[in-house]
Amino acid sequence: MLQEIETQLFTLTPAATQAVKDILIQRKLDGYALRVYVTSGGCCSVNFGMALDNNIRDVDTTFESNGVKVVVDEVSIDYLRNATVDFVNDPQRGAGFAVDSPNAKKEGGCGCGGHGHDSEASSCGCGGHGHDSEASSCGCGGGSCGCHN
Repeated sequence: MLQEIETQLFTLTPAATQAVKDILIQRKLDGYALRVYVTSGGCCSVNFGMALDNNIRDVDTTFESNGVKVVVDEVSIDYLRNATVDFVNDPQRGAGFAVDSPNAKKEGGCGCGGHGHDSEASSCGCGGHGHDSEASSCGCGGGSCGCHN
């Protein structure tokens, strides 16, 4: 059963909110939501992915943050609780989304295709990663996440 909650599971910063809204407008994706999810950990422990999605499942949890509909699956919800999703524009690494989660295992920093965020508990939203989203992903634009050891 689809669970829509009144409170936010995690925080979208104003920069992240605006970036998602801009992407939705540019791609003319009315009715789509931002899906945030956990991808395989590998050597980095927990990585997060993001996609624009209009396929909301009964087992998903949804909430709204500053006018952006957000969707989280049942596996990812515990990792994302109390996290912060930000959009950063680093002149050297480029622009992208970063997830800082107190519930992610802290074993070294992970980043996306050259965007390498250095926070131990943060990960970049690379998008895609095998989700069945009909829309293009809205993460860093890089391919897969990798460790910076």
